[in-house]
Amino acid sequence: MRSDSKLRRSTLLRAAAAAALVAGLGMGVAQAAGVSLVETGSSLLYPLFNIWVPHFEKAHPGVKVTTQSTGSGAGIAQAISGVVQVGASDAYMSDQQIKQNPDILNIPLAISAQAINYNLPGLNNKHIKFSGPVLAGIYTGKITKWNDPAIEKLNPGLKLPDHQIIPVHRTDGSGDTFIFSQYLDFSTPSWASTVGYGTTVSWPAVQGGLGANGNPGMVEALKQNPYAIAYIGVSFYKEVAEAHLGKAMLLNKAGKFVLPTAKTISAAADQLVGKTPADERISLVFAPGAMSYPIINYEYAIVNSKQKDAATAKAVKDLLTWASNEGNNESYLKQVEFKALPPAVKKLSAAQIAKIGS
Repeated sequence: MRSDSKLRRSTLLRAAAAAALVAGLGMGVAQAAGVSLVETGSSLLYPLFNIWVPHFEKAHPGVKVTTQSTGSGAGIAQAISGVVQVGASDAYMSDQQIKQNPDILNIPLAISAQAINYNLPGLNNKHIKFSGPVLAGIYTGKITKWNDPAIEKLNPGLKLPDHQIIPVHRTDGSGDTFIFSQYLDFSTPSWASTVGYGTTVSWPAVQGGLGANGNPGMVEALKQNPYAIAYIGVSFYKEVAEAHLGKAMLLNKAGKFVLPTAKTISAAADQLVGKTPADERISLVFAPGAMSYPIINYEYAIVNSKQKDAATAKAVKDLLTWASNEGNNESYLKQVEFKALPPAVKKLSAAQIAKIGS
């Protein structure tokens, strides 16, 4: 009897141990099935990611995506360092950055644009006209008054105030700064030879000029400062409209003044997207064509092709594949005034996404 008792006890202990092992394995499987991704960077792309994520997570219940608005410069840097899995950027990485970080991919997710907005009392309902050289003059301090002859020449018949202009620029590393400074660089030789373009530039000291953080900061700076002018991503058009701020017409490469609209953004994209290389790093700024709006860009996901494990790599691939296909549906993009990627660019993006592994 004593032997039978020991046998039963031993059997029970083995069964309990087996059950605990199975439970532990089950927990491990459950944990492995859940993957958390972090996206950070562009404040221009941030509103679209916030629209996308709930729909993506519903279609991929094993993946959790956290979004952050930190500026394109931070998005690029944190994707390179491995702090985040997806860096969002309005700017593509430079040749030097790619040379130093050959495993990093630049993958377009959509097409966006940037507006020039202003707070000019009594004139915010007018589409004031600007050229690249005039904006360069404002941001270098050579043009200081709203009624400067250079601005009046572009706006005949419009009574402009004899008041100091307050230029507002981004203080964070910003893709918006990248594409705005590209417009000035491509259209204005003096800017190209002195300031240049980048996610950060050495802004000339301008009396009364202001710095702001992110697109939300730019909108707030305009609201709080009459006679100010700023560059703001089109995904903030609702905030701009609610603040009753003005929207400029810009001089394009063909010498025509155009507003940022679905038609003019698409016209500019049509001129240049066909030249997109395999690595998809290309400027869409200052495109030719009479209808082309001059400040448009790809919105990029900056991603390391070598993720920490297979589950993370799959989740990143699933997110980017969904964003550049289902996420390019008009029902999402029209909420931020973005345009969809053309089929040929989606194909290039798919080839880059396929490179992601562990």
